[in-house]
Amino acid sequence: MFVKLYLVALVTFFALDMTWLGLIAKNLYREQIGHLLRPDVNWTAAIIFYLLFIGGLVVFVISPAVQKQSLMSALLLGAFFGLITYATYDLTNLATTKDWPLFITIVDLIWGAVLSASVSVVTYFVYTRFIG
Repeated sequence: MFVKLYLVALVTFFALDMTWLGLIAKNLYREQIGHLLRPDVNWTAAIIFYLLFIGGLVVFVISPAVQKQSLMSALLLGAFFGLITYATYDLTNLATTKDWPLFITIVDLIWGAVLSASVSVVTYFVYTRFIG
């Protein structure tokens, strides 16, 4: 079950996050923290983040929701997981990085919650309807 959930979640997360980063919020990050951004993405670090994050989402949110047969659990715990994990990054930056914008922290916390809830719900739905 883990591998199937993981693969669905990975594809969903990647599609949603690339849409967010590449299209929707691309200019937002350049305007707000462009002076902190690398000229090129460190893909190794990004891939490690994705692999670990999806593992946590599957273990702590999606698998328990599937076992409980609770879409609401996937939604609420997914949102909470995303909020907590994105808060770890953004609130640490806000606390320790010079000129880190509060606005970016707020946007990222919302995005983390929405993204994780969406991935959890889509993965739950695809797994329970078509795979499991």
